Amino acid sequence: MIDWSSCPAVERDPKRVSGAWVFRGTRVPVTALFQNLEDGAQVSDFIAWFPGVTLAQVRAVLEHAARSLEAA
Repeated sequence: MIDWSSCPAVERDPKRVSGAWVFRGTRVPVTALFQNLEDGAQVSDFIAWFPGVTLAQVRAVLEHAARSLEAA
């Protein structure tokens, strides 16, 4: 499992979205990004579908996930 606590693009609050990791400043779960990418969406689509999520945040999440997988 990826430790999202060191990724500045995300946050978690037990009182919001059932405590799921979300893109900072939004209610969009990080898992939504990976689900959409698995379904064939492009990053540009995801950003268009989820206003408030920035390209910089998506890049930070993807880079964090990649680094976490390399360390495993």
